[in-house]
Amino acid sequence: HRKGPGSSSNTVVEFSDFQCPFCSRAAKDLRELVGSSPEVSLVFRHFPLDTSCNPHLQHSVHPDACLAACAAECAGQQGRFWEYHDVLFANHEHLERDNLFRFARELGLDIPSFRTCLDDPATKERVVADVEAGARAGVSSTPTLFINGRAVEGALDRRYYDYALILEQHAHPARPRDGAS
Repeated sequence: HRKGPGSSSNTVVEFSDFQCPFCSRAAKDLRELVGSSPEVSLVFRHFPLDTSCNPHLQHSVHPDACLAACAAECAGQQGRFWEYHDVLFANHEHLERDNLFRFARELGLDIPSFRTCLDDPATKERVVADVEAGARAGVSSTPTLFINGRAVEGALDRRYYDYALILEQHAHPARPRDGAS
């Protein structure tokens, strides 16, 4: 899921978990950064710290994170990923299944389609694909960002994101900005 122009000179790829309080803070900062900087795009990738869809963990840190990631994918199928993303992070302490449906209703999503999507194993496979991409890139915690390909772990002060982008732009001005795969 991309926010901002695909032709941006700076790309932030975020591996995140909807139940993570640090990810919630980072999401707010990144939303502001992308909204105020037309030269920045944000790519969201799932990395729930939940063993039900992340086999790289010993135990679940956030037991509702996988289902929340699947719900975000279902909202995305209806063209509402980013709105649902924002609602999930605003309610990161309340991501039980009933609440996921309540959020979907509040956003005006088609509930039968949402339910079918949420229960479809292919939805979980989409989330697991992001987890595997993150694991290959060395992600082990959330949030982990790749700013123009360079890893930054943890939620940071927004000013850091601004400076990191400026530094990356000047350090590699001719480098393509495709983000993590």
